Amino acid sequence: MDSSVELRLRLEWIDGARTRPVIQLDSVSKAHGSQILFLDASMTAFRGERVGLVGPNGCGKSTIFRMIMGQEQSDGGQLNVERSATLGYFSQDVGEMGGETVLEASMSGAGEVSEAGAELKLLEQAMADPDRFDELDKLLERFGEVQSRFDELGGYALEARAREVLAGLGFRDAVVEQDVGALSGGWKMRVALARMLLMRPDGLLLDEPTNHLDIESIIWLEQFLRNFDGALIITSHDREFLNRLVTKIVEIDGGSVVTYSGDYDFYEQQRALAEAQQEAQYARQQAMLAKEKAFIARFKARASHAAQVQSRVKKLDKIETIQPPKRRQVIDFEFRQAPRSGDDVAKLNGVTKRYGDLTIYQDLDLLIRRKERWCVMGINGAGKSTLLKLIAGAIEPDAGTAELGAAVKLGYFAQHSMELLDARRTVFDSLQDEFPVAGVGSLKALAAAFGFPGDDVEKRCEILSGGEKARLVLAKMLYDPPNFLVLDEPTNHLDMDTKAMLARALRNYDGTLLMVSHDRHFLRELSDHVLELTGDGLRSYAGGYAEYVVASGHEAPGLGA
Repeated sequence: MDSSVELRLRLEWIDGARTRPVIQLDSVSKAHGSQILFLDASMTAFRGERVGLVGPNGCGKSTIFRMIMGQEQSDGGQLNVERSATLGYFSQDVGEMGGETVLEASMSGAGEVSEAGAELKLLEQAMADPDRFDELDKLLERFGEVQSRFDELGGYALEARAREVLAGLGFRDAVVEQDVGALSGGWKMRVALARMLLMRPDGLLLDEPTNHLDIESIIWLEQFLRNFDGALIITSHDREFLNRLVTKIVEIDGGSVVTYSGDYDFYEQQRALAEAQQEAQYARQQAMLAKEKAFIARFKARASHAAQVQSRVKKLDKIETIQPPKRRQVIDFEFRQAPRSGDDVAKLNGVTKRYGDLTIYQDLDLLIRRKERWCVMGINGAGKSTLLKLIAGAIEPDAGTAELGAAVKLGYFAQHSMELLDARRTVFDSLQDEFPVAGVGSLKALAAAFGFPGDDVEKRCEILSGGEKARLVLAKMLYDPPNFLVLDEPTNHLDMDTKAMLARALRNYDGTLLMVSHDRHFLRELSDHVLELTGDGLRSYAGGYAEYVVASGHEAPGLGA
């Protein structure tokens, strides 16, 4: 075949592939028992598209992922995946890991390329086996086929790519060679994510991939996914991440699925505009209906108006009723006035802290003043959580002093705080145990503001998700507010609405704030001082996170400008 003709056919094939959806839902319906998740839902994901899947908790986002992967069946409609397309699915359930190094575990789950690599090893063993000498020609032929496919899939560069991906996700070189079974749950999540990224599938489904990542890893993941040329569908509670990454938003809410072009901010604007338009149409129709019904009621007994009445009755019967816009119930929490503290809230003088042979701080001095709002930045292992523990009195320095100021009432949120909840108590019991003299209505309003409306207050703590436990701990802490809040990753696992509510509440908070968070939108909203922990010591920046990015030339320590 002429090379120009071959090139033209190849380009036509590529253009055709781009215009065919990798994943398509057409009028799909799904219910769990009596709960309808979506009805006649349609959505598409093409190559090169990065789709953000959004909606309130329980709306069916993870169900759509499981349906695409064939783990659940739809109740109606068509769900199609492009023929021969490979799919990769990252979920919060990573399963058991152990018996391999972090590097091996990452490569072994990387799909066809890892399967081809594993088969090559088996074929090598078989060809070296004297008992299988009679099969040598057949084994050599198969080895050549598999080796060709392995090379085509980039198998010989797999280890280098795996090390690059693991480094991007925050793994130090020494950890890469350790047993994956020794990792915490959060780090195992990163290994599972690395597997999916190494797969290079045609369609990539990522369910909350940023939950266990720090800022550096999130920014690296943004860059990686921007260069992904397949179809990407992603859920995330990280607004900044979605804004920088997605090209389309698909919203699931109240049984309907609606597609919006653009990023998350544009989706919110368009959603608000559509709601306002629907509200206006609904109001106009209600006014018209009221007028027509009043006429019918007034003249229905008069023979002289019988024809007019009948005409208007028929008109009303034919009208398609406009429904009022669905509104998500978001209850804001208002802080009570915190008691006033002294002007010096927390002070570290000459603090040294070591863990074994590792020195985290040496002769550290820090002063936090009343009403200041500090966010702490630093690479993994820089000592962010250690700093918060020292200030909160959760650990003692090896040298120097860490002191709170006069009249300081401390509230400290740490990740282990959720482990202290009594598994046998309900959400309401937990609040009432903490505030025994508070009124039932007041505590139920508090619970609703933190995502436990109605009967949800009767959930036992033992069945709560990580996000629900975090919300309950925050509710207990903020009902009778301290004047100094020390928050270590308070937004982990929180959904978008709860994050927004918490940010609004903290904007109106009258006390002092010290926090670590990987949520850049949260940091930008709330900080007015930044403390950066570096290998050369502390650097402080006047102004919040946005000013820090401009002044430092990077979004997080360890990243270039």
